[in-house]
Amino acid sequence: MEETATLLHRRQFLSKSSVGLGSLALGSMLCRDAAAGTAVPRVFQTLAPRAKSVIFFHMTGAPSHLDLFDDKPVLRKYDRKLAPKELFEGKRFSFLRGHPKLLGSPFRFSKHGRSGVELSELLPCLGTVADDLCMVKSMHTTEFNHGPAQLYMHTGLNRQGHPSLGAWATYGLGSESDNLPGYVVFLGGNTPGAGSSLWKAGYLPSVHQGVQLRGEGDPVLYLNPPDGVDRSDRRRTLDRIAALNRQNFQAIGDPEIQTRIEQYEMAFRMQTSVPDLVDLSKESEQTLAMYGTGEFAQQCLKARRLVERGVRFVEFYKGDWDTHGSQNKRLPELCGEVDQPIAA
Repeated sequence: MEETATLLHRRQFLSKSSVGLGSLALGSMLCRDAAAGTAVPRVFQTLAPRAKSVIFFHMTGAPSHLDLFDDKPVLRKYDRKLAPKELFEGKRFSFLRGHPKLLGSPFRFSKHGRSGVELSELLPCLGTVADDLCMVKSMHTTEFNHGPAQLYMHTGLNRQGHPSLGAWATYGLGSESDNLPGYVVFLGGNTPGAGSSLWKAGYLPSVHQGVQLRGEGDPVLYLNPPDGVDRSDRRRTLDRIAALNRQNFQAIGDPEIQTRIEQYEMAFRMQTSVPDLVDLSKESEQTLAMYGTGEFAQQCLKARRLVERGVRFVEFYKGDWDTHGSQNKRLPELCGEVDQPIAA
């Protein structure tokens, strides 16, 4: 069979891409060259990307868009009435049996900003930045269980083993930080059904997987050296381990060995960069008040500090949004926790 596909190396792929990651990476590198005083061709000077990093909120369990972002007045009109058969016959729904009833939202919606974006009364702070939002209402999926749907959203496939969105971003664009990982993850509440596969690197080098920052205790496990081991001892140990790893790499050529060397070096640099990152004592009272109180608010503030330091991709997993049985009580509580920090 004649081979028709041509395999592209990473740099070839980026150089041939006129849109997407290729153009963003090119623009990012050109901006860095310009900042360093390197001459940039005039034709490329308009390609500088506006977006340099991502802060991605994944609310595990799925906030009800019908109660927050997508007003359905007709649905309220038919509240608690039997659903028309054409809405459910021949379709598969999780845990739905018999002839279901419709349920309209009890929450009021209003327009915000010059754009007139409609938001629920549960999101008053987000309404203050309405003109900075782009509401996409055309997305849908045939996945009706949480785990596969989470995988599909993060990796493009509903099964494990493929790179996450954050891993692809750092693989294609790199990181602008030398002392912090390119991809950082915060967990809160229940762990997602699909687990750590949502921030893994899949078949990409493992250096691109997300690194979790914890809310309590040490921000990163095993980051600090054991008692009695100072930084110079740690440096000598890492140098010897790196020498052995380089010997092994030359012998068998496994790229994961090079990744391991890079990860050890990153961990060594993080011993000084992470404590500074999570120290919020230097933030002004005005800034702290803007974000509010609680663990999620502090994580949002740390996310801002991460992207200021060059981290490419920060993702929040905020659990407990699967509120079918207590929607009217739990949804206001959850929105009250996240509305102000996200808007900030």
